[in-house]
Amino acid sequence: MAQLRFSLDAALGIGAAVVLLSVVAVRVSVRLGLPSLLLYLGIGMLLGESGLGVRLSNAMLTESLSMAALVLILAEGGLTTRWADVRPALGVGISLATASVAVSIAVTGAALHLLLGLGWRTAFLWAAVLSSTDAAAVFSVLRGVRVRRWLVGALELESGLNDAPVVIAVVLLSSAEPLRWWSPVLVIFELAVGGAVGALLGLGGTWALRRAALPATGLYPLATLSVCVLGYAVGQSLHASGFLATYVAALILGNAALPHRSDVLSFAEGTGWLAQIGLFVLLGLYASPRALAGALLPAVAAGSVLLVLARPLSVVVVASPFRVPWREQAFLSWAGLRGAVPIVLALIPLTAQPGNASARLLVDVVLVLVVLLTLLQGSTLPWVARLLAVARSAEATEIEVDAAPLDELSADLLQVRVPLGSKLHNVYLRELRLPTGATVSLVVRDGVGFTPGPGTRLRELDQLLMVATSTSRTVAERRIRAVDRAGRLARWRGETGQS
Repeated sequence: MAQLRFSLDAALGIGAAVVLLSVVAVRVSVRLGLPSLLLYLGIGMLLGESGLGVRLSNAMLTESLSMAALVLILAEGGLTTRWADVRPALGVGISLATASVAVSIAVTGAALHLLLGLGWRTAFLWAAVLSSTDAAAVFSVLRGVRVRRWLVGALELESGLNDAPVVIAVVLLSSAEPLRWWSPVLVIFELAVGGAVGALLGLGGTWALRRAALPATGLYPLATLSVCVLGYAVGQSLHASGFLATYVAALILGNAALPHRSDVLSFAEGTGWLAQIGLFVLLGLYASPRALAGALLPAVAAGSVLLVLARPLSVVVVASPFRVPWREQAFLSWAGLRGAVPIVLALIPLTAQPGNASARLLVDVVLVLVVLLTLLQGSTLPWVARLLAVARSAEATEIEVDAAPLDELSADLLQVRVPLGSKLHNVYLRELRLPTGATVSLVVRDGVGFTPGPGTRLRELDQLLMVATSTSRTVAERRIRAVDRAGRLARWRGETGQS
């Protein structure tokens, strides 16, 4: 009993210390300009066999815990994704998550077969593992980069949806069974059923939560997140895509008028952070730093193929029919972030073939590749966005406030910053012509806040606090974007702020 108590106390203490250290790491990563996910991975390695000596060698346990964390990350991503942002990019996002994945697997697989001498099936397995962009990386890194909303929406849709087909492809290629002519049909069936399950649970959960009279506010976030996780369980039990069911259910719930919506989104965000921290620390514990040196050259070769050839070609193939400008295609190519998902997917063939040296090498290669690509892409995204002129200027950003009256009034609290060079500068507040139901309630200038009037003239670096009803929010955001781009005469110049 004493030994058990000691182990439990130590585990809880170490767990709490790791979470606190990871929270501090977020601040450090922002100052250094590095993705925080890499710091979590480093914390796991410091705790692992080459650091404090905490050993984790069970691939099946690591895979199961990692899959559970991915479910929570996808649920958080779906709940916090606004339909108004992703709707303009729906076609491009779905194409990136499906057709682009197929092109990437084909190109990367053929290149790895020629460069590394892998067998065709093994080469395509490696390519499938590497083809999925990572929801955790995209949701945590991309939302800090100020680029056009439809680009963010397309990349978020891609990362939320492409896990489903890639997982199916990796499972098929990892098995000893020969591939049949009907294997692509099976993939389509599993995706269709998973999407249907997610839609039914999302609509059903919305209906139930709107009519439920739960005794405590904190039960609504728990119930909402449980519906999303239930989507994964139901989807998997029907031999369909549980990941797709989770994301679709979360997307529907997150854009519904749920009771205590701000509490739901805040809880989902905290759960998502905890899942990201746990996932990357877990993968860091499982990694063996001694074996990573031998995986460096294959990782550089695979990464070069992916970054220079496969990803750009797959984006061009799916984005050109939508007439996406070349600058935005280039940004989509560079912003295909890899993270924990490829590492977790690499564990699938290892658990299917425990003694296979190639499967173990794949895990090491993917780990090295993820670190290299995250350092390269994640740290340069803001610079690339400015270079390609796809950065956005004035945007209204939602602020989550734990206040029941906003829920009861179906209102949102938005923050707008007037950047340098914006044509909002010198515009009078009345010239914004905000729709009925939207108003600027506070202006913060040089650190001093005041209540504005119709004759208040905006200046660069002003911060505006705006309250908008759910029906007026989208129109108000478009109006602010239009004036930011074209000035007070935006309507006469044909600027609507919609793109």
